[in-house]
Order: sequence, then C-alpha cells, then structure tokens
Amino acid sequence: MVLSSADPAPASSSTDARPERSPARVRLIVAGALLVLVALVAGVLLGRATAPAGAASAPAAESAEAGFSRDMQTHHNQAVEMSLLLRDRTDDEEVRLLALDIATAQAQQAGQMFAWLTMWGVPQTSTEPEMAWMALPTLDGGHDEHSDAHTPGEPMPGLASPEEMAALRDAEGLEAEVLWLELMIEHHEGGVEMAEAVLVRTENELVTRLAGGVVQLQQKEIDYMTELLEERS
Repeated sequence: MVLSSADPAPASSSTDARPERSPARVRLIVAGALLVLVALVAGVLLGRATAPAGAASAPAAESAEAGFSRDMQTHHNQAVEMSLLLRDRTDDEEVRLLALDIATAQAQQAGQMFAWLTMWGVPQTSTEPEMAWMALPTLDGGHDEHSDAHTPGEPMPGLASPEEMAALRDAEGLEAEVLWLELMIEHHEGGVEMAEAVLVRTENELVTRLAGGVVQLQQKEIDYMTELLEERS
C-alpha cells in the first residue's frame, strides 16, 4: 500500500526507536559476525578432517552420537544468536568479549558436528522427537538422571523461549546485559546436561572429546557469568 501525503505516518516500532549505531560500532558488529562465520567454516573443515567418510564404525542415524550432534547444533546456534544480539545492545567491553568468545567457540563446534553427520552418512534431521537419544540406555545398560529429567520432544534443556529471545532483542544496555547473562547461564547449564548425557552413552572419541570440552568450558563460563551477574544486581 502506498501512503499519500495526507495519510498519517505509521507508528514507530520498538526497533525504529532504538538508538542509531555509530560507524565504529557497526564495524565491530560486522567484524564479530565475520569471526563467527570463520569459526563455523573452520569447524566444518575440522569435522571433515576428523570423521572419515564411510567408516565402518560410523554411528547409526538414530544413535546417541547422531542425536547429540543434531540437537547440540540447534542448542549452540541459539547461543550464537543470543551472543550476537547482546553485542549489538551494549558497550560493555567485558561482556561483549565474553559474548564473542561464546559465539565463536560454539559456532566452530556446531560446524564440527554438522560435518560429522555428513561424513557419517546420516541425515542432519531426524523423524524422531528432539532429545529422543537421551532416553537411550547408557553404556552400562541403565538410565541416568538426565534421561529421567527430560521427556523427548520437549524443549531442549536451557533453550530460551521465543518470548525470552524477543525480550533480549528489545533490551538495551544494562538491561540487555542482565537478561543475556541470566539466559546464557541457564543455556550453558542445559548444554552441560546434554554433554554429560551423551558421555555416558558413547565411546566415540570425537564425541567424547567435544562433549568433555563442553562440560569443562561451559562450567567455567557459568561461574564467570554468575560473577558478572552479581556485579550488576
């Protein structure tokens, strides 16, 4: 529809009301996004190099390894999105640097897992509900605490809801920092839960190495983000 000069101007949206970004700020945002893209590509290349195609021992399509690789990609991709959103909404360099670290690390890992699935010859998506792999038996034939705490098909542990993501998009400054820290702490806790769940279900060296790194790094980041959040409360 074309507005005539007599028509009232459309009401400004919340996005329109946000302050304009300086050229330097825009350059930093673009640079951060490019670093994340480079990390993703590097992860894909690393994953292809470490997961030989057609290997006889490649995990099956509905294995814990494949399920974890699919679902953790989704989980990591939201963390990347949240972190890039935060970098566009605060000038606090300490928080911005942490957000970039999280975004690049998780983009690289997501790229690795994407490549694993390709090289294993299994689909990137599954007909089973999300997190169905967490209900599979552990290596000792039993079930762990994580399988009892999550129902397949329900939202992944720690995943931010659409409403929470919308709130982060609308926030600015200190409000954005606090909300991001709260959401990312919960997000990391969910990521640790997923990584611990696959560690008791696989002996695949690629998966155990990545999942073990997730547990160690994200727990350290949880502790650090908790301190940052306390400073802002």
